[in-house]
Amino acid sequence: MKNEAHEQGVLVRPRIHIGDDIEIGPGKIDLLCHVADGQSISAAARSLGMTYKRAWLLIDTLNQGFGRPVVETTSGGKGGGGSRLTPLGEALVARYQALEAKLSQAAQPELDALCALAK
Repeated sequence: MKNEAHEQGVLVRPRIHIGDDIEIGPGKIDLLCHVADGQSISAAARSLGMTYKRAWLLIDTLNQGFGRPVVETTSGGKGGGGSRLTPLGEALVARYQALEAKLSQAAQPELDALCALAK
């Protein structure tokens, strides 16, 4: 079966609320992915067109919600500072991406129909 929606880059990107304290969505996941790729919160923020402060606040809401860090930072020095995802942050990205793929696959007929409406 032709996957029209996938060919056009159509994807289900869920927003998840876990209790009152945790909200996970595409923006936070994209930020975490950029931190993982660039090993830097400031570089991730720049690549997404946001301020460092905004990026840090998004990460901090995840840290607070989960009660432990999703990103760990090291101070600058001879080798420079940096940031990386903690095992929790890595698991969060992996589980979200798996959910995103399953939802997109399950919604394929509706996504194809929406793409047809856009023509």
